[in-house]
Amino acid sequence: MTRQRPSLFPRRRAALLGGLLALAAGLGPAQAAEGQLRIAKQFGVVYLLLNVAEDQKLIEKHGKAAGLDIKVEYLQLSGGSAVNDALLSGNIEVASAGVGPLFTLWDRTRGRQNVRGVASLGNFPYYLVSNRPAVKTIADFTDKDRIALPAVGVSVQARILQWASAKLWGDTEFARLDRISVAVPHPEATAAIVKGGTEITGHFANPPFQEQELAENPDARIVLKSYDVQGGPASSTVLYAAERFYKDSPKTYAAFVDALDEAAKFITANPEKAAEIYIKANNSRIDRDLLLKVIKNPEVTFKIEPQNTLGLGQFMHRVGAIKNEPKALEEYFFVNPRVAAGS
Repeated sequence: MTRQRPSLFPRRRAALLGGLLALAAGLGPAQAAEGQLRIAKQFGVVYLLLNVAEDQKLIEKHGKAAGLDIKVEYLQLSGGSAVNDALLSGNIEVASAGVGPLFTLWDRTRGRQNVRGVASLGNFPYYLVSNRPAVKTIADFTDKDRIALPAVGVSVQARILQWASAKLWGDTEFARLDRISVAVPHPEATAAIVKGGTEITGHFANPPFQEQELAENPDARIVLKSYDVQGGPASSTVLYAAERFYKDSPKTYAAFVDALDEAAKFITANPEKAAEIYIKANNSRIDRDLLLKVIKNPEVTFKIEPQNTLGLGQFMHRVGAIKNEPKALEEYFFVNPRVAAGS
């Protein structure tokens, strides 16, 4: 008889689902307007720019400098699918998710909502971590394993895992590990890896969750690094919006981008203060020294100019995940001098 493993449905996931239902039912679609800015954020240090912008009221500051009072709302979601749904339904102006979901929506909305990137949230290495000692590479996962990630087949972690699979087994097998992947928010997946004893034996995470797993479970090890798949440092998490917001709210848009740039400079100059802001904003119990180590990691860069994003989009086109092939940054990012030199 097969032993039943504990299920992973803590109260936080139920609360998150309730929040999503309330968002869909209560807000309803709305037209983009100057002075209105609703931003979806997710879990992890990769969203630190948004935490700092909120704490320091940088968007409001840059709005006032342009003669505009901006009402800013931050909505907590999990996974590229939920974020994309909120953007397409008009419940948010700006989405924050992986570059994979951006390419998906850019491809799907061409000639209609025309979704494009706004800015990067920085360069961060993402680790696929396993707590099963026998798993040393992705080839060692079996049908008994479950790999947690934000959204199966959609999130940037899922797309990078597909890219790694294609490199190992060929393009026709790019989705080979999708069947053992499950959508679980990072905090709950981290708890599963640290404690063990659940169906989750792998977690493709982001900072600081991956560092927590490695620090708190001696069996945890890195199976795959995103930078190794992407060919170097890359902006895996980005902000994006529909063309309507870019065109109809130019002052709000400009204030938002300027605020993000200031937030990036703030974090680089004040990592200790940025760590305090993260802990407060996320009600996090992470060890402060570990968090500072993440923020100061030389592989991490806080900047809004996207870097090394094109390769993932071209891979997604090659395997048929998107119909249109991206060939240059200006095709899938809105024109702005602060991001124009990106890649």
